[in-house]
Amino acid sequence: MVTALCLTGAVAFAAPPATAQPGDGGTGPLARYQGQHLTWKSCVLGPSDDTGKELQRAGAQCADVTVPLDYADPGGRTITVALSRIRATDTAHRIGALLLNSGGPGGPTIGDPPWVRKAMRQVGQRYDVVGVDPRFVGRSTPLDCHWPTGTFLRGAGNGRAAFDRSTAFARELARRCRAHEGAVLPFVTTRNTARDMDVIRAALGERRISYLGYSYGSYLGEVYASMFPGRTDRVVLDGVIDPARYGPRLMRGMEPANRHALEDWAAWAAAHDTAYGLGRTRATVLAVIDRLQATAGRTPLRAGGHRVDDQVLPVIVFNGLSQDNDAAYGDFAQAIRDLRRAADGRHITPSPWLARTLDSLLTGSDSAYGSVQSAILCGDVAAPRDPRTYWRDVQRARKRDALLGPVANNIGPCAFWDPPRERPTTIRNDLPALLVNATGDPRTGYQGAREVRRMWPASRLVTLRGADQHALYGVFGSRCVDATVNAYLAGGRLPSMDVTCERRSG
Repeated sequence: MVTALCLTGAVAFAAPPATAQPGDGGTGPLARYQGQHLTWKSCVLGPSDDTGKELQRAGAQCADVTVPLDYADPGGRTITVALSRIRATDTAHRIGALLLNSGGPGGPTIGDPPWVRKAMRQVGQRYDVVGVDPRFVGRSTPLDCHWPTGTFLRGAGNGRAAFDRSTAFARELARRCRAHEGAVLPFVTTRNTARDMDVIRAALGERRISYLGYSYGSYLGEVYASMFPGRTDRVVLDGVIDPARYGPRLMRGMEPANRHALEDWAAWAAAHDTAYGLGRTRATVLAVIDRLQATAGRTPLRAGGHRVDDQVLPVIVFNGLSQDNDAAYGDFAQAIRDLRRAADGRHITPSPWLARTLDSLLTGSDSAYGSVQSAILCGDVAAPRDPRTYWRDVQRARKRDALLGPVANNIGPCAFWDPPRERPTTIRNDLPALLVNATGDPRTGYQGAREVRRMWPASRLVTLRGADQHALYGVFGSRCVDATVNAYLAGGRLPSMDVTCERRSG
């Protein structure tokens, strides 16, 4: 434990703990949703439901909340949002409900309460820890555009012909969504997810809710707090998105952070050359990546039953760069070793991580995830519609980073989406929240956390230095970060000043 926690003399910013009260009820148009009775039941859906079994072992129960598809027409079609809950055991000191969102957008969260509850240590006994699969995600009412892939992300390739293929691919993804899910696409938005959260708050009987959001979940927290002021208690945003940069092109500008993460991984791989054989220096390892990209641009690499071209290979690299630990680094190194063997013309059986990644990228196994992710991004913020805009951006980015620039700046399905029905939320200019970010985060850059900290002077920023890590609390294993978050969740008081944690100090 480092001494930089600065918890003594902390200034109180949070309101008193919210106590359980009946839902908002009343006679308004949402009364039947806010006052609904939740039927809590086993989370296990069947003998192969590992998530449900883990929830059951942790003492969780599950329920479905009914919400309107269109909040402008609350008497119309309804959908369900799935919840899991581990109830507070220290009822004499109960603080309230802590709602979770693990990001994506489009990521399921219903299975998260057990590990979050473990990270909370003793303070977890004072909360109802609630996992929510947002609308159209996971166990909630489903959405699936029947894509042949689990993500819209592709590199732009090494020339104009490859970029034109990217454009056709993005147009086809958008067409499939209109064909299969056109009736609901206008309602797959962060603002509607925030409205669902407030129905959940009321249905749980809470006057206010506490909230823990990772990555995209940080933006959802910003939106909820802005749309429903006064209804949050303790708010933790981990992997902070600058709302001014949120939208379909969120990854633009993240090339330097991803390049830094790639170089750090390459240095690790060089130090483990005996195990992976990618080279004894960082430069040698990076040269292997460059060679793979060049080879894939000439002839796609054969990996199991898949073909990896110069548009897919950079996305594999991108997917390998979010977790800064030996296990994740080793998985990525095995994948690059396999692909190098494939580039040498050898038959390979992909390692487990590479096999899962290829299945996600090149089959429809994760179609639902990619569909919802795009629907949310495209439904929230309009994207440029002219392919020439993306081509110019790709060409400029290629000069700065030939591998990652064409991924971060490439065209996507939002270029062919119907315009959003609502304007993006104007985020409030202050919120007393605890912000958490690593300086080397390759997904939600540290500068975004600093911008939100500047926008919210009553908030505090917990910085982890020296890690290329996305998501920290309860994930990375920093005692400094975890203790700071838990102290805030326990006492409702933010640190008196920003906190800096060092990676090497745990």
